[in-house]
Parts: sequence; structure tokens; C-alpha cells
Amino acid sequence: MGDKLVLILPFIFGAVVGSFLNVCIYRIPIGLSIVSPPSKCPSCGRHIPFYYNIPIISYIMLMGRCGLCKAPISPKYLLVEFISGLFTISLFLKFGLSFELLAYFAFISSLIVVTFIDLKYQIIPDVISLPGIVVGFAASFFIPSVYFLNSLIGILAGGGVLFGIASAYLLLTGKEGMGGGDIKLLGMIGAFLGWKGVIVTLLLGSFSGAIIGSFIMLLYGKGSRHPIPFGPFLAFGAAMHLFFGEALIRWYIVTAVGA
Repeated sequence: MGDKLVLILPFIFGAVVGSFLNVCIYRIPIGLSIVSPPSKCPSCGRHIPFYYNIPIISYIMLMGRCGLCKAPISPKYLLVEFISGLFTISLFLKFGLSFELLAYFAFISSLIVVTFIDLKYQIIPDVISLPGIVVGFAASFFIPSVYFLNSLIGILAGGGVLFGIASAYLLLTGKEGMGGGDIKLLGMIGAFLGWKGVIVTLLLGSFSGAIIGSFIMLLYGKGSRHPIPFGPFLAFGAAMHLFFGEALIRWYIVTAVGA
């Protein structure tokens, strides 16, 4: 019972923060303050009482509808709170109560916000990635597994690699194939994870992106105009490295040597 309670508390904390992340996801792209005014229903515009705004529980109890006007509310709100809770448990199990837990909780929270904004608007706000680079680099002085020099190389490598790819694509095709937001996001990832994290993130992000892209082409046809943002795939690759990076690197080395 005690062990379960220890895990329930991080989940509750993560879900509560996830509720705030939903505010960020909704307000940042349209230029609204994330501090005020209090949360309100996107349909009727009325302020939501606290008892209708309890993470996860309120959504389930109200069956996905506003408690005031009964208009349907996107399941995205429930999903973000649930994902945030699960990630908080995972971080707690990996790092315990430590500085790393706080630093990477901020990192994962940023990736969640970036993912959902990029999926809807195809943008990655500078207000997330640029401060994230600074925070990641500052945190590296207190995280032995990253170290500040590794973080600095990660920032330069992350931003530099995607900038080079984007510039080459533009030069060869005359079209912009990658936005500046992706470049800054990979710089932020490099700040938190170091240069190895940049490599793993790029490989996993590109691989997963290619799979999803191929599926969309098969589903909608080769001439599909459905844009595929790269940010969510970079976020996926970064999260995979954070939790499984060293194991993935060892597996790759063993596989490559064995081949």
C-alpha cells in the first residue's frame, strides 16, 4: 500500500501540472497570458469553477463536457493531464527525489507543450525553446551525467545539424523543408541531453517520422497536403533517449559490431 501511495502522489502532481500545460498549449499560440485570467470554457466563455477543473476527475465526471454550458470539451485536455502524470511517475522511478527529477520534469513538460502546439499549428514557440536552452545549460552544471561542456556541444550540434540540413535542402530544392522552430528545439534538447542525446533524438525522430509519413501517404495518397510537423518526433526521440538512451546506444554498438 505504501509503495502504491508513493507512486500516486507523483501522478497527482503531474496531472495538476498537466492542467497548467493545457493552459499553455491553448494560450501561447494565440498570444494570451498563461497567468490570467482564470480558466474559462472555450465555448461559453464563462470562468470554470475549481470543482469543475479538477485534473482528470472532472473530465470523467462531466463526461467530457463543460459543467456550465454542456458543450463538448476536447479529449486532448484529459490526454495531456494523463500523459503528464505518467511521465512524472517514470521520472520519479528513474531519478528519485533529486535535482535531476526537477530539471527533467521541466524538460518533459516543455516537450509535451511543444508536441501539442506543433501538431495543431505547425509552430514551435520561441518562448519555450529559447528559455529551455538557457535552463538546460544551467542545469547541466548540476547534472553529472550531462556536464556543462557536453551540454554546450549538444546545443551547438543540435542547432547546427538541423540548420545545415535545412540550408542544404533550401539550396537544392528552393523550398523550406524545416522551420527554425525545429532547429531551436533540437538545441534545447542538446542542452538537456548533451550531444549523444542529439544523435539519438535525430535518429529516432527521423525514423518514426518516416514511418508515420509513409502511413499518411498510403492513407491519403502521394500528393497528400497533410503537413507533418517534425517537433513531435523530436520530442519522442528525446524522451526515448532520456529513459532508454544508454541502453539503446549499447544495443546499437553490440549490433553493429556483431554485424
